[in-house]
Amino acid sequence: MNPFLNLGIRHDIVNAISELGFENPTPIQEQSIPVLLTGSNDFVGLAQTGTGKTAAFGLPLLELLDFEENHPQALVLCPTRELCLQIANDIKNYSKKMDNVNVVAVYGGASISDQLRQIRRGVQIVVATPGRMLDIINRKAIDFTQVKFVVLDEADEMLNMGFQEDIDSILSTTPETKKTWLFSATMPAEVRRIAKKYMNEPFELTMGTKNTGNANIEHEYYIVRARDKYAAFKRIVDFNPDIFGIVFCRTKIETQDIAEALMKDGYNADSLHGDLSQQQRDKVMKRYRERNLQLLIATDVAARGIDVNDVTHVINYSLPDEVENYTHRSGRTARAGKTGVSISIINAKELGKIRQIERSIGKKFVKADIPTGFDVCEKQLFSIVHKIHDVEVNEQQIEQYLPRIMEEFKDLTKEDFIKRFASIEFNRFLDYYKNAPDLNAPVEEGRFDRDRGERGDRAPRDFGGKSEYTRLFINLGSVDEFNRGDLLGYICNNAKISGRTVGKIDVKGVYSFFEVPNDESAKVMEAFKGVEFKGREVRIEVSGEGTSTSRSGGDRREGGYRGGERREGGGGYNRSGGGGGERREGGYRGNSNPNNAGFRDFSGKRREDRPERRRRF
Repeated sequence: MNPFLNLGIRHDIVNAISELGFENPTPIQEQSIPVLLTGSNDFVGLAQTGTGKTAAFGLPLLELLDFEENHPQALVLCPTRELCLQIANDIKNYSKKMDNVNVVAVYGGASISDQLRQIRRGVQIVVATPGRMLDIINRKAIDFTQVKFVVLDEADEMLNMGFQEDIDSILSTTPETKKTWLFSATMPAEVRRIAKKYMNEPFELTMGTKNTGNANIEHEYYIVRARDKYAAFKRIVDFNPDIFGIVFCRTKIETQDIAEALMKDGYNADSLHGDLSQQQRDKVMKRYRERNLQLLIATDVAARGIDVNDVTHVINYSLPDEVENYTHRSGRTARAGKTGVSISIINAKELGKIRQIERSIGKKFVKADIPTGFDVCEKQLFSIVHKIHDVEVNEQQIEQYLPRIMEEFKDLTKEDFIKRFASIEFNRFLDYYKNAPDLNAPVEEGRFDRDRGERGDRAPRDFGGKSEYTRLFINLGSVDEFNRGDLLGYICNNAKISGRTVGKIDVKGVYSFFEVPNDESAKVMEAFKGVEFKGREVRIEVSGEGTSTSRSGGDRREGGYRGGERREGGGGYNRSGGGGGERREGGYRGNSNPNNAGFRDFSGKRREDRPERRRRF
């Protein structure tokens, strides 16, 4: 008997999921389905990505709803378009042998009129992103007064993206008698608060330890100098010939630049970020799922909900700002019980962040060395040998050509033939990596070289023990798609000050801190009076700690996001003014020389053409 039948799932659903390859329930499915099938409990399920959470709540919904009634009975909220489409398609597939099951996906970037038309035709399950769902509610185009179940999927990420107010507004339109099911990979305080607010004594199920990573993932890090980052990244990729990976960047621009550089260098790569239209995103994901792409370069927000089988590697080209995001990133690999590798390419100053992530996920990272040119050539050679050995021969088709092939090679011994055949690709890598330098940054933990060109990573300025800088708070952060370079340019453009005068910049999730000279602080605060960002007022004030050496204060999560499908859209700020520019670490722009990453600094000059300036800490 199929194990799903033992859990209480009926035959027509089990037959459908059997055709999809469901043989045995995953641990979270096995533990949660019997509880959810009772329909009498609020529920909190904590499990890592890739553990089968969609089926864990999707199958019980199909059992509990009345599909003779054509009104909304279940609402599933999730953070991104990709995840919304994935959940809707999965539930449709689970129910393909059932009658009159109507599932509508509601998300931004697609025609709202088409979505409204589907809702008017009748729907029992609505899968939605909060921004578009709130838009439809405000149009009074949907009635949730008879909703029986609300599912909050990837709840931690929805809150991290600033959807708290949207969720509040949406749930206020649902009846108090509904049951709320919350699924999350991590359990930060914000998720705990939402569970307390919307649930009544929920049944809580934790698979593994809270906030830990998948046990099947190996975590590695490489330490490189900023100017060598792109060259080191390519070498890691070349050392893994069969890589099928996702590469995470912090900003849309960095994502696009790396993808373009990889394509120019001959790699099968493309980017996924918020500036792409839905049609473009769908096209990229189709190519990736069909394995026509080897590397998908993505931002955190764009990659949420990507459920692609057999991803071998996740590469953190830039570490995430929030530790929880590392868990979500690494969870793209080692799905459904398989193994995977999560790689982080860091500068020495980021070792502390690696230790912080280790404590959070409960696993040690392995420090690995960037492969030498010889190592890469050897790995590529034997990859070719294995492919030749394992290739499937079409005897019928190739037979007609064999006499000509044999004639062509009659003067070659078996040994000569093998050497020449293997050298077709091997020679390319030998030429490419000839005289390739060592890209590993020599470093001892707690003591390292630092490239002065990296704004915001300097030590706090201090003169004789008295701070000459004022630490300011601003209610913009990484969820607004700001990195340190972006925020520097935004501040300088609005305040009309030089980028050289700005001290340390500390970008948090929904707020940030930055330093300016004491005599400039009043000017900066005055300049931002009346300034708005995406429809909300930008607020700057003196940080409660006062000096640059103080630790940041309490959790000042104010000015949360509202609005439609955000949350990677353009920022409405000039990235080039005020001396700020794009202060990113990898100005790689199509340079295929493995010995030279082509880093460009703020002046536009190539870093390698300028004297290298370093200081020891």
